[in-house]
Order: sequence, then structure tokens, then C-alpha cells
Amino acid sequence: MRKIILLLPSLCCVVSAWAQISLDAYREMVYTYSTEMMNAEAATSRARSNVRIAYSDFLPSLSASGTFTTDFRRSGDADLWGFTLQPQIEQLLYGGGAVRAAYRQAQAEYEYSLSGQEQTRLDMRYAADYAYWTISAMKLYVAATDEYVGFISALYRVVEERFREGYVAKSDMLQVEARLSEARYSQIAMKNNYEIALHRFNNLLGIEGTEEVELTNTILDTIPMPRRVTVDEMFSRRPDMRMAELSIRAAEQGVNVARAQYNPRLTAGVRGSWQTYSPNKTGHTYLDGSMMLGVNIPIFHWGERKHAVAEAQAEMRIKRNLWEQIRDDVEQEEADGWSALTSSYQQMQSSLRNLDIAGENLSISTYAYQEGQATVLDVLQAQISWIQIYTNAITARFNYAVAVSAYMRLTAAD
Repeated sequence: MRKIILLLPSLCCVVSAWAQISLDAYREMVYTYSTEMMNAEAATSRARSNVRIAYSDFLPSLSASGTFTTDFRRSGDADLWGFTLQPQIEQLLYGGGAVRAAYRQAQAEYEYSLSGQEQTRLDMRYAADYAYWTISAMKLYVAATDEYVGFISALYRVVEERFREGYVAKSDMLQVEARLSEARYSQIAMKNNYEIALHRFNNLLGIEGTEEVELTNTILDTIPMPRRVTVDEMFSRRPDMRMAELSIRAAEQGVNVARAQYNPRLTAGVRGSWQTYSPNKTGHTYLDGSMMLGVNIPIFHWGERKHAVAEAQAEMRIKRNLWEQIRDDVEQEEADGWSALTSSYQQMQSSLRNLDIAGENLSISTYAYQEGQATVLDVLQAQISWIQIYTNAITARFNYAVAVSAYMRLTAAD
């Protein structure tokens, strides 16, 4: 009589043989290719340029103007042509506080962009982790369904032989055949899901299609439980909290810029002139120069400045309300994240214990069937129980790995 060869994959040994890409290396590759990171870096570069532009308003400005004229007629012995060149240096002495406020606003916006870049990096790290752990889990799912199909196939061959020998009813053979058909359907679906996950994995690297990948790290590795982070630590570490604070600072300076429009502006400068005599009889030129002091006092602008201040103050209130909302969200996110993390860890430990029990039960049922002490239905039920618990164990490991990555993201941990 043909025997069923029982092969139970273990969660500690089903690993790809071609491991090459580590999780850290994959993260760095995602950072390099990510358009989100590129956009964040470009935004930082733009903000840095705005700081330099704002600082330039503290410095004197140099300008020059010139004219050249000519005529086709002559006037006596004078040539009807001439030129004028007028260079000018001007320095703002007092701008009502607008220049200083605009510079500080630009600095706050630059720091905001730096924090935004860090937030984008955290988001992309989580996206990379999720794609990486998904591939690791899908490889195990595919291996599990392959083993499941192999076992049901072996069982079907034994039952078919016993049916021909008259030891089992046709209904038993049909039950195994139906289960085998379902197993093969699941096998095809699981491999399709793996192809989809592989496409997403490669897409983060800018690689087209479903080119195979080789993982160094897997969800079977021992992933340490992170230390719980206090709320105060999160407030000091999270980029979005820093961004909210900087947006308030920028809005405050925006109010100062608007208020500065009520104040006078004082400028001083030196102007020079190089030009021909008029009428131009000899082509000789002369130099001239002057100093100037200018005052601009705003008097009436139909409420424009008042409304500009009101708009800036409203924007500041919005930013402060947003900071309050983010602070409340951060506390809730930490509590939810820690709960999800501890729950996934406990589920992972429970699934491993259940898997040992299901594997032992399947071995006993298979042996009992071969000895004529159990029915095909007993073996099938044990096999169904095992594959469910086995896939649950994979899912539990995946959920724990993702929960760790999610907690690191929301706590801005390294």
C-alpha cells in the first residue's frame, strides 16, 4: 500500500535561498528613486533661495540707467548726439520692520521644509518596509500553498488506489479530488498575489515589471519589540509637530510684515552722472553726483493694510488650531500604534503555539489513516486546520513586522 509522505514546512526554515537585498539597502534605494523625496529636496532648495532673497533686502542695491540720443540734422557747429549714464547706490535705513519680519518668515519656512523632508523620509521608509515585508510574507504564502497542493495530491493518489482496490467509497475519493481542485485554485491565486506584490516592490525602485528579488531579511527574523516612547519624546521628535510649530512662527512674522505697511520707510543713496555737454560742440563729457534721502509715509490706502493685517492674523489662528489638532492626534496615534504593536506580538506568539498543535494533529491523523484507524474526512479536516493555522502564523508575523515599522514611523524612531 502506498503511503502518504508528510512534509510540513516550518516557519523557521522556509526561506528563499537567494537572499541579497537587505531591508536597509532597499530603504536607501527607495529614498534615492522616490519622486516624493526629490520633491521634498526641491522644496527645501527653493526655501533656502527665498531666505537668501529675503536677506538681500538688508543690503544696498546698485543700479544704473543710461540714454543715447542722436539726430540727423546739425545745429550750427554742434553735433546733435549725446549720452547720459547714471549709476545709483541705495540703502534702506528703516523699513518699518517689514524686511526683518520677512527674513524671519523665510527662515521659518526653510526650517519647515527641512522638517517636511524628514517627514517624507519617514513616510517612504514605512512604504519601503511594507513592500519588503509583503514580499517576504508572499514567498511564505506561496511555499505554503505549494506544500498544501503537494500533500493533497499525495493523499489523492493514495485514496484513488484504495478506491480501485475497493477499500474506500467513491465519495471519499471525490471529496479529496474537490479539495485538490480548491488547493490548486488557491495556489494560482497566491502566485498572482505574489506577482502583484513584486510589481509594487519593484515600482518603488523604478523597475518595470515583476523582476525577481532576493531578500536578506524576512518576517521570520527576530524583530525586537521597540521601547515605548513617551508623549513628550514624540512631541520633540516628530517632524509634523515641528512643522506645525514653524508654521505658527512663519504666520506670526506674516502678521509683522502686514503691520509694517503702516510704518514709514527711510532710504538713503548716492547717485552719479556721466554725460555730454548740451549742446554737444566738442564731444567732451563731465561728471556729476548727488546724495539723496527719501522718506515714504503711508497715509491712506482704502483699508488695504487693515485687511492685510486681519488676513495674516486669521492665518495665524488657523496655524495655531492646526498645531492643537496635531498634538491631540499624536497622543491618539501613539496609543493606537502601541496597542496594535502589542496585540500583533501576542497574536504572533499564539499562532506559533497553535501551529505546533496543528502540525502534530495532522501527523497523527495521517498515520491513523494509513493504519486504517481514521477516515479521509479526518485527514482532510486536519489538513484544512493546519493550512489555516499556518497561513495565520505567516499573517501574524507579517502584521507584527508592519506594526513595528508603523510604530517607528509615528514615533520618528531611527
